[in-house]
Amino acid sequence: MSPTFVESLIAGGAAGTAVDLLFFPIDTLKTRLQSSQGFARAGGFKGIYKGIGSVVVGSAPGAAAFFSTYDTMKKTLPFPDRLAPVNHVVSASMGEIAACLIRVPTEVIKTRMQTYTYGAGHSSLAAAQILWTSNGIRGFYRGFGITVMREIPFTSIQFPLYELLKLRASGFLGRKPLYAHEAAICGSIAGGFAAAITTPLDVLKTRIMLDMRVHPLSILQETTQHSPSAFMRFHTIYAQEGMKALFAGVVPRTMWISAGGAVFLGVYEWVAGGLISYRTRTA
Repeated sequence: MSPTFVESLIAGGAAGTAVDLLFFPIDTLKTRLQSSQGFARAGGFKGIYKGIGSVVVGSAPGAAAFFSTYDTMKKTLPFPDRLAPVNHVVSASMGEIAACLIRVPTEVIKTRMQTYTYGAGHSSLAAAQILWTSNGIRGFYRGFGITVMREIPFTSIQFPLYELLKLRASGFLGRKPLYAHEAAICGSIAGGFAAAITTPLDVLKTRIMLDMRVHPLSILQETTQHSPSAFMRFHTIYAQEGMKALFAGVVPRTMWISAGGAVFLGVYEWVAGGLISYRTRTA
């Protein structure tokens, strides 16, 4: 039995909050490794929970938007069973676009807090106020395009692979649905594989979100100077820093998303399964 829209909303919110809070330190180290100023100058191993306030605000609604959209689209798109992977790709892509509308503003604040862009003494709320004063609403969506460009290939790999692994596991075990921990293993494998492949897009996303066209009179004042395109940034990173820079942070990113995928999808399946059981018992 599939979860309802509300059940997907609740389960997705729980899953997103659990994984982001649990693995936040690894995400911080990954972001600092990808920063153009270098790992040590971006904070090193200090303050690994810097920026967690923005995550608390954005995790639940972002994940809830993703799963409610994903599950709804998966059930309503007119694809036959033989095109199930296409269904999963389209559904996951639409889910990511919905989630990014909520997630990107908190990602911008989180990324800048993790790398001490506004200094060590600012809170996430203070950073948001600085960004609003400097750039308005556009500042909060810096990197929206590249985030979507990263997430769609990522989910286009992760979710069809996740669904395929669940299908194969169900056939091997002779039962359906899988238990939450079994789905978590499938999620871990799918997430880690997708994370490693899409690391260059993640590096590009981090660089764009950290980009501040510094005004000569204030280190906190961002200008409206024209920014290079994502393609030009990608080319510049490759030309000046080499292929190694495009895969900066690949190990913590893969570890984080592999473990995070297990928690994320495991918690989702566990909460959704519990809600479905409760609904059927009380029907």
